[in-house]
Amino acid sequence: MAGAFTWPVRVYWEDTDAGGVVYYANYLKFLERARSEWLRALGFEQPELLGRHGGMFVVKRVEADYLLPARFNDSLNVEAVLIEQNKASLVMAQRILSEDAVLMTARVMLVWVKENSFKPARIPAEILEFLT
Repeated sequence: MAGAFTWPVRVYWEDTDAGGVVYYANYLKFLERARSEWLRALGFEQPELLGRHGGMFVVKRVEADYLLPARFNDSLNVEAVLIEQNKASLVMAQRILSEDAVLMTARVMLVWVKENSFKPARIPAEILEFLT
């Protein structure tokens, strides 16, 4: 994906099922790591979001297509690109690749919520500036 943030992930034994294939739920963990590192690359640490802005991004929806399996010891690249931005939410397009093969694609909606209530709120202007 053009302009995508990429994060490398190695598949460990703990990520796989008895057949040495990555268990489907662990792909979601790989996606989460890439989104967290994307935020970090923009200068936002998770504790800072809570402490300074009183909120956080949470996953509201994931649409995932599993295309090919990843296996023990594979070296993967997880991509994340912001494709939609609203006042209180973001939509990310993500892919997991092994070399040039696309193993998984996903569309992830993130919502900004207040720390104590977990109710949706506007994304702070300071954060939105970095995203645009």
